[in-house]
Amino acid sequence: MDMRLRRLGQTDYLAAWEAMRVFTRERAADTPDEIWLTEHAPVFTLGAAGKPEHLLRDVGIPVVRADRGGQVTYHGPGQLVMYLLLDLRRRHLTVTQMVHGMEAAVIRMLADAGLTAQRRKGAPGVYLGMEGDGAKIAALGLKVSRGCTYHGLSLNVDMDLTPFTAIHPCGYPGLAVTRTRDHGLAFDVAEAGERLARQLFREFSCAEERHA
Repeated sequence: MDMRLRRLGQTDYLAAWEAMRVFTRERAADTPDEIWLTEHAPVFTLGAAGKPEHLLRDVGIPVVRADRGGQVTYHGPGQLVMYLLLDLRRRHLTVTQMVHGMEAAVIRMLADAGLTAQRRKGAPGVYLGMEGDGAKIAALGLKVSRGCTYHGLSLNVDMDLTPFTAIHPCGYPGLAVTRTRDHGLAFDVAEAGERLARQLFREFSCAEERHA
């Protein structure tokens, strides 16, 4: 099954979110799945069931209540955001299998660059460091509509991590966050996107159809 890769550059979060909803609402049974690579201007996003108390203080960054799963996270320049618009039924995937596949793709991508990363039970995402004491480097959050997904994952590449101190990242007080730059990886967001896209195509057994 083919999957289209779209490289969007920096986009407005609200505009990207609306575009995902329109794509999902209007797609047909034979619409190819897509992965969108982007970055956003600074924004906090709170999941559909997210608790406002995980926003600790106002630091002048807008807050958007989104329709994805999960709690609160931060997006900003230097962070890779990948939106996965997949038809789960056509790919014979459960949501849990998709989440595990996304995590596996990130873990392999980091392993290829020399970093050991892992999942954490009960806390979706990818972490560096010891189990229970690691720093989060990638966050996940999905929405499923009509059997199709949107939203996706974010990977901290070369971003300012300071805004994470104004929240409980992903709803976990005191959760440390990290970025690839702090671990000796020199690639930028664009290269990180290409590397991770290859792993996602492999994970979901796709023949890649490249689009700018």
